[in-house]
Amino acid sequence: MVIENGRITEIGKDLQEQPNCDLIDATGKYILPGLVDAHCHLRDPGFEYKEDIESGTRSAAMGGFTSVACMPNTNPVIDNQAMVKYVINKGKHEALVNVYPIGAISKGQKGEELSEIGELKFAGAVAVSDDGKPVRSAALMKKVLQYASMFDMTVISHCEDLELADEGVMNEGYQSTVMGLKGIPSAAEEVMVSRDLILAEYTKTPIHLAHISTELSVDLIRNAKKRGVKVTAETCPHYFSITEEACSGFNTYAKVNPPLRTQKDVDAVIDGLRDGTIDIIATDHAPHHYDEKNVEFNAALNGMVGFETALPLAITNLVRPGHITMEKLVEKMCVNPSKILGLNKGVLDIGRPADIVIVDVEEEYTVDIQKFQSKAKNSPFDGYRLYGTVNCTIVNGKIVVREKVLL
Repeated sequence: MVIENGRITEIGKDLQEQPNCDLIDATGKYILPGLVDAHCHLRDPGFEYKEDIESGTRSAAMGGFTSVACMPNTNPVIDNQAMVKYVINKGKHEALVNVYPIGAISKGQKGEELSEIGELKFAGAVAVSDDGKPVRSAALMKKVLQYASMFDMTVISHCEDLELADEGVMNEGYQSTVMGLKGIPSAAEEVMVSRDLILAEYTKTPIHLAHISTELSVDLIRNAKKRGVKVTAETCPHYFSITEEACSGFNTYAKVNPPLRTQKDVDAVIDGLRDGTIDIIATDHAPHHYDEKNVEFNAALNGMVGFETALPLAITNLVRPGHITMEKLVEKMCVNPSKILGLNKGVLDIGRPADIVIVDVEEEYTVDIQKFQSKAKNSPFDGYRLYGTVNCTIVNGKIVVREKVLL
């Protein structure tokens, strides 16, 4: 493969005798399109003590991501042109990878009044979402589906019924009972999944459902797709890798929203990835300061960092057991997220931007959260033995990670 001026110009050419080339030896490794994350939190502006665009994209590059779409729950909220342009401009000057802002569905994420969807689109937002907060009003969700479709904007729904969740802190079931913690029933997710599928079917408009975690949610989406509903869905590596048992010992690094579920739910999520019900794998990278996690379980904030473990978790828990192939994994982490967000990314082809990751899928390593490039270290996977290391990450023709070292 030849890269010139930031683009792929040749594929399959023998470069051994090419003069003045910077050769990268990828013998025995996979050369993949750069990973595309459709759901992450860079915390910029307003929460830079947790993460910022520079530190977040350093972490993304180490994980093999070359394009990331960041959620709008910042301070101020990304609900207007100025904030969209802020993220884009800062990304151009400080980011190591391509950064695409997601605008808020409602002004201030208050769920009361629609943001100016058209203005967000024209400013450069690639989708709209109130992620972190559900759109509680069905009428408002119906409006945003209709309005966003006029601008070919993806609507990403955070499916959670707050009344059913009722300030719970982990999955409701045996584990929450043993730990004496208030649980969140799986129905809190499933009720909203059902509502949004009904609205998408009624309006005949597309919807994308974020971080799917339960067996019934997967079944509901599968049946909706069979009926022709224009729905796409994502899950995250922690929902197919670990269960609610990771919360044992009151491990706040395993506290996420939606919460980690049961083994039955994990198996269902894997089945959904296998049969195409779940279209993409997103990180939901959610960095927090140490002091926000080093507290009582009830008080700890939800979320875990995910850029640097997403691909190894997928290789270890999906590819190596034979649930999906590497080709299918590329669809879930490169091709499909790019399509859903309308990006010119996720494939290797002549003339395309040279966003590339080189991966050794056979190399095993031990996760060390202290080595993460993110400002935050809140991951429950510390000490896990995983397969799949990122050897090289190339963004728009520029090498940003080489021999597993950030440049």
